[in-house]
Amino acid sequence: MMQEFETIKFEQQENGISILTFNRPESLNALSIKLLEEFNAALDYLEWNFDCRVLIITGSGKAFSAGTDLKEGPSLRAAKSPAKYSHMQVLNMGDPIKTNFMGQKWAANTIVKMRRIPQPIIAAVNGAAVGGGFGIAMAADIRIASTEARFNNAFIKLGFSGCDFGSSYFLPRLIGLSRASELLYTGRFFDAEEAEKIGFVSKVVPPEELMNAANELAEELLTKSPLGLRATKEVINLSIDAPSLEAAVLLENRNQVITGNTKDLMEGITAFFEKRKPKYGLR
Repeated sequence: MMQEFETIKFEQQENGISILTFNRPESLNALSIKLLEEFNAALDYLEWNFDCRVLIITGSGKAFSAGTDLKEGPSLRAAKSPAKYSHMQVLNMGDPIKTNFMGQKWAANTIVKMRRIPQPIIAAVNGAAVGGGFGIAMAADIRIASTEARFNNAFIKLGFSGCDFGSSYFLPRLIGLSRASELLYTGRFFDAEEAEKIGFVSKVVPPEELMNAANELAEELLTKSPLGLRATKEVINLSIDAPSLEAAVLLENRNQVITGNTKDLMEGITAFFEKRKPKYGLR
């Protein structure tokens, strides 16, 4: 059973689709420490969950996520009882460099976890995805945007490096080095129309159609072998940095041998010849 959350909503449907909603609409779903703690708890749960086969991430209210909750920074530094922030015990060290280093490492590891979980992730971007929210959208496998969506690499405008939450890794791979460099250097906003044009998102739909579009795609993925989907995400993760074609093909070969010895393969082949949808088990 999943725990009760305060800053996110997590719905695990019987059909194998789970929906995770950032739920701080009054703060434009800014990434508070509490929200990141709960998001990480959900990702930890999903890493070994075989009932959830596809994850949809979206935001409540007008924004997907406005990124790091900047209002927490001063209050954290001034806190007399930092122990209430379970992942910020390092504040007791009294060293701002160590505090910032450990806090940054913990927060950014959320992106690593998104790639580690076996479920394909669909980001249903309903509004502004800024800073860390931009990073979370990039770490998803597929992005569908509302016409109200806007994207912004906010870090560079605040005096930080423009590279955070995986932006230097994901963005050049998604849209090419030149476009990515321009967005990382300038921190300018780009809208849903431009995002679709440059290949950052797969589809743009009216706001009222966003979740239907995300669910339709998730349901399409459910028609695929559960192990096949997991193996595909694993090989995509490894092959994107493969040192050679041969290394990528070896990974593909391994997974084809593994998936080729499952009941799902026979069901898939039988369904193909019988001209019907395959009936795969959740496992």
